[in-house]
Amino acid sequence: MSTADEEADLSEDEQAGLELIRQIGSIHQSDFWKELDVDSRKGSRILESLEEKGLIEREKTVYEGHNTYHIEPVHDPRDLDFSLLMAGDMLSPFIGDEEIDATSDQFSQYIMTLAYEEY
Repeated sequence: MSTADEEADLSEDEQAGLELIRQIGSIHQSDFWKELDVDSRKGSRILESLEEKGLIEREKTVYEGHNTYHIEPVHDPRDLDFSLLMAGDMLSPFIGDEEIDATSDQFSQYIMTLAYEEY
């Protein structure tokens, strides 16, 4: 099942929780409950469901002296903007090379193309 399909099957509480996590970018589970205005049990169920559906990732951590989870959204690769790797019709010289010579003509042309696209 795709991410879009999983999102279509979310309950109202799950949708609100996912939206909160996506807006903030990351949050500790204890803060998630407070922000969503639900008790810890309901908050845990929401997060477990979102994690099972592959929409968030949870990592155990200690926050303010308590064991909790750090929550982050899982980004759908279809949401990535690959145009940011392009300057005109030039692909970023950072793609595929381990080291970039900042004085190379290729790098200079790429930077100049980026600069002129902005104006």
